[in-house]
Amino acid sequence: MSGGDWKDMFGAACAGDLDTLRHHLAAGVDPDYVHPEYQSTALVACLLERQGAAADVLLDHGASPVLVSPLEGQTPVEAARQVRLAAVEQRLRAMGAPDPAPAESGRGGWFGRLSRS
Repeated sequence: MSGGDWKDMFGAACAGDLDTLRHHLAAGVDPDYVHPEYQSTALVACLLERQGAAADVLLDHGASPVLVSPLEGQTPVEAARQVRLAAVEQRLRAMGAPDPAPAESGRGGWFGRLSRS
């Protein structure tokens, strides 16, 4: 494998492929980058896929515990809570992520903005 590639890193995070994920992060891929085609953070996306170990790797490499993922309109804490990854939610809270506000009815993020237009 050569240098880091964001799309491959994102896919590895969502699939729980920790070796590939670590490779790309070590090569300098930004864990908080939001690709214009994806509009999702790797941290929120992997949490929604229930990949808690991948979330830990992203956090170990500097992923923001508070960055909202535009597509989903969720913070990492909200995503971890949604899929019941209590250990990751606890870690995020220990890193300074606030307790999420009560959810609005309907979809948030890009989908919510689309339906309210």
